[in-house]
Amino acid sequence: MNSKAAQLREIENEETKAMSTNAGQQQVAIVTGASSGLGLGITRALLQRGFRVVANSRTISKSKELKPSADLVLVDGDIGIKATASKVAEAAVSHFGRIDLLVNNAGIYMPKPFTEYTSEDFETNIHVNVAGYFFVTQQAVAQMRKQKSGHIVSISAVVVDQPLAGAHNALPIITKSTIPAFSRALAMEYVAEGIRANTISPGVVDTPMHAHRDHEALKKLSPIPRLVQISEIVDALFYLQSAPMVNGENIRIDGGSHAGAKW
Repeated sequence: MNSKAAQLREIENEETKAMSTNAGQQQVAIVTGASSGLGLGITRALLQRGFRVVANSRTISKSKELKPSADLVLVDGDIGIKATASKVAEAAVSHFGRIDLLVNNAGIYMPKPFTEYTSEDFETNIHVNVAGYFFVTQQAVAQMRKQKSGHIVSISAVVVDQPLAGAHNALPIITKSTIPAFSRALAMEYVAEGIRANTISPGVVDTPMHAHRDHEALKKLSPIPRLVQISEIVDALFYLQSAPMVNGENIRIDGGSHAGAKW
């Protein structure tokens, strides 16, 4: 048997063992940026589907929407700090024994004319949009390697593929555009250890972040003239979780915005 065939056989064996180990066992997920909007919707959906969840945001313990339970652990802290990332991963292992899914959702979007961004703006975006998934993913992968299974799904934004003329979003694009490449790199580095990594890139999502913006104007940004619903992101997440041969993929949920201009 040649080396490539042997490697494929090894991967298949690891997948089979992981599926056998996880059969009948509640899966465990970590969700960052979980206190509102998309992160809150994902957390609720995971709980409804029988997952045990560790949910993180800076002050998530004060959430009126999420309350700790046998299946939900809330961990306060800035996920861009390594100590917080370690605390989140340790909570998953100490309470539930494993990490099956990491959802890197925490992020910020700071629109400004490019020449008006300050060094503080730059550092904030790097801290949240890069460090905010780098350190927690390190911790999750370390545990997933012990299990020989796991899945990382990171939330990017479709604007990194199709910037808008005149839009002020160069700094968010610098940071958010790293996510699909990061997922592809992880997907290839750990494929032989049963770990997958994928990306979801939404268009404008109907969340409280956009509550005070002109929704009619936002709808015109998409060839399908409406906002993306949280439920559509959730559907994509569960598809990816249930599709063991999908790895290193970037699912764009944007009505076709990434494919070209509306007119």
